[in-house]
Amino acid sequence: MDTPKEKSGWSDEELEASVDAYLNMLDRELNGQTFRKSVENQLLRDGPLSKRSASSVEYRMQNISAVLEQMDLPRISGYMPAKNIGAGVAQRIRKVLANKVVPGAGESAPTADHKTLINRAAKLQKKGLKIAPSGNPNPQQVSTTTTSYARDPKVRAWVAELAKGVCEGCGQQAPFEVDGLPFLEVHHVKHLAQKGSDSITNAVALCPNCHRRCHLASDKEAFTLSLYEKVGRLVAE
Repeated sequence: MDTPKEKSGWSDEELEASVDAYLNMLDRELNGQTFRKSVENQLLRDGPLSKRSASSVEYRMQNISAVLEQMDLPRISGYMPAKNIGAGVAQRIRKVLANKVVPGAGESAPTADHKTLINRAAKLQKKGLKIAPSGNPNPQQVSTTTTSYARDPKVRAWVAELAKGVCEGCGQQAPFEVDGLPFLEVHHVKHLAQKGSDSITNAVALCPNCHRRCHLASDKEAFTLSLYEKVGRLVAE
């Protein structure tokens, strides 16, 4: 929210300075250290927020509280969440927060990494959640760089045909069809990222459950080894 003297919108640098100051105060609050909001407000206006009024800085802090509350993350008790935060401002604040460590967030912090998400969710599930999380109506989009491998469709077709619609891991029928054929996921026993070959001697047809088991389960190593015993064409690499 801009006052009449503040006709220009907040820059990315101003938002980041606000978030940094907020997180610094949050860290102090969580560690039992005292601070004065008015002093912190003045320090910001003496520095990176020199164009802003005291009330504008105060409202920005309430914006940040609102976003943190939406994300089920800790917030400063002295900054009540703003009730009518614009979607655009909220999205920009989330973008800044995505690159910050929120004090006290621990295992409840949102993450774009799937494996980290599963691990954090498992810890929270074991600990127990007493109230339903509010979630995030506008989850932050995160750009990542991934490496993909060119895979031979003939290898996939051959392995899928050998399986005849039966998972080579658990022996169950494929759970559904795609393009009129039973769908099984072709998994490279030695992962391509580990220099495994894209060949029929290193690939098995698995149902989605067994495929996820190979990547995520507590017994993934033992289950992977069992595939060599179940599927005669496999050759350890």
